Amino acid sequence: MDRAASLTISTAEMHTGGEPVRIIESGYPPLRGETILDKRRFARENYDHLRTALMHEPRGHFDMYGVIPAEPDLPEADFAVLFMHNQGYSLMCGHAVIALGRYAVDRGWAAAEEPETRMVIQCPCGPVEVFTEVREGRAGRVRFHSVGAFAYAIGRTAEVPGWGPVSYDVAYGGAFYALAAASALSGAVAADCELAHPDSEEMAYLYGSILTDGIDDDRPSANICVFADAQVDRSPTGSGVTARMALRFAKGQAGPGEERVFVSVAGSEMTGEVVGTTGEGSGVGGGHPVVTVEVAGRAHYAGSAQFVIEPDDPFPRGFLLR
Repeated sequence: MDRAASLTISTAEMHTGGEPVRIIESGYPPLRGETILDKRRFARENYDHLRTALMHEPRGHFDMYGVIPAEPDLPEADFAVLFMHNQGYSLMCGHAVIALGRYAVDRGWAAAEEPETRMVIQCPCGPVEVFTEVREGRAGRVRFHSVGAFAYAIGRTAEVPGWGPVSYDVAYGGAFYALAAASALSGAVAADCELAHPDSEEMAYLYGSILTDGIDDDRPSANICVFADAQVDRSPTGSGVTARMALRFAKGQAGPGEERVFVSVAGSEMTGEVVGTTGEGSGVGGGHPVVTVEVAGRAHYAGSAQFVIEPDDPFPRGFLLR
């Protein structure tokens, strides 16, 4: 075997509220494209075997999540990233942004300033403003301001196979979510509710469903997200918290500056707060306010790794067992 022909990819391993974040540090080939969405398409069309190699078994697992750093095309951005998971490439990932906020300070991608370091991360959904707490040179809690978020459909009903009619709402928080009953709901909502996004048709797809406990006041509330190919988020889901706060705002359940706490399936927490409004968005049944949501949480390091793909490996693209 020619070991020189092996491909080695080095990563930093983190988690936010229990949800993994595998950040590629070296070994991934250059991305081509003028815009971040061009780079996302290029990765999908040319390097998808690397996504499955790193996300799927034996190097990953069904619920792995990853980040590919990229060159930004926005002048205000400090750096850009692509997000990947078991099915493809996300438009937005709040738990990964929180991890990146700490990682960027620790790695010098953003100049550390106390008590808080500001940076702009270009995500496929748009630029996200990030604020990392820094004390005595150590990065801590991270908060970010979302792209424009809005309620899209309120009070719809879909026929869910095996369940019957289910009431649901749809909201956008960097990605579209159905809020009600989790995995079985996604396919039914995708068929029942035609989505549209004002910036790009690439963003107009249902990313996942969020199961809640029905609490819509100021008490901590469960936020269990099932996304991509039935992948279960261990964190409360940053973009899901964004979508849920946009929906609460549209329903009059949370006003500007009113912080809410959301709890994941693993028991970890994120906070969400509407910090601004930017206009009106279009949705089923009329326009809904477009809001900026601040989401906050903490990320931790889990280790580092060097993954090798040998030329005679029978599973160079990985595999999934369910």
